[in-house]
Amino acid sequence: MLKSETAILALGFSGQALFFMRFFVQWISSEKHRRSVIPLAFWYFSLGGSTLLLIYAIIRKDIVFIAGQSTGLLIYTRNLYLIGRAQRGRT
Repeated sequence: MLKSETAILALGFSGQALFFMRFFVQWISSEKHRRSVIPLAFWYFSLGGSTLLLIYAIIRKDIVFIAGQSTGLLIYTRNLYLIGRAQRGRT
């Protein structure tokens, strides 16, 4: 396997790991609160994982994957914006 191929796979698996972490922190937080909650870390892991996976999809030239990750990236960014605005008192 070429070095560049290994680097691309490492990028893809890193994105998948970040994406997995969003579910993990959501599960732990929900267990802690004994109800379903979405912690702020969920959105940051979503954003990080989606960004890396989008880069991976662009390198792979996979239009279906690119479309899916681009949409998610916009949603995660918007949610973080809305959370930040609410925390600053501008609802």
